[in-house]
Amino acid sequence: MKFLEKVPVKSKTNAKAASPLESPPGKIIDLRLYIAGQTPRSQAAISNLKRICAEHMEEQYRVEVIDLVKNPALARDHQILAIPTLVRSLPVPIRKIIGDLSDTERVVVGLDIRGTKRRAKAARG
Repeated sequence: MKFLEKVPVKSKTNAKAASPLESPPGKIIDLRLYIAGQTPRSQAAISNLKRICAEHMEEQYRVEVIDLVKNPALARDHQILAIPTLVRSLPVPIRKIIGDLSDTERVVVGLDIRGTKRRAKAARG
């Protein structure tokens, strides 16, 4: 699967994909990855984000990859100063991580998703 512009809601619970304007019930993690073209750093960030989502996120999550080469005005509008940048807009507070996301522990702590799989398993029984 290629990340291009937008990726619909991913869910390990097989919930229906939501449109960008409608939020599914329950907790959702909303992520935006800002890149600039198909550079090796951009590709590494996309690959690392896919791996982190698969390994560490039990909740529903939405990932949107935004290529600033195609729409450079978004960098100013969304206050992006370096690329690649990962922004978690939901749940609040907003968190930003700059870099290719290769330091998994830093990303997991930065996104505050430590132990989400463990918490989900404990809640199920």
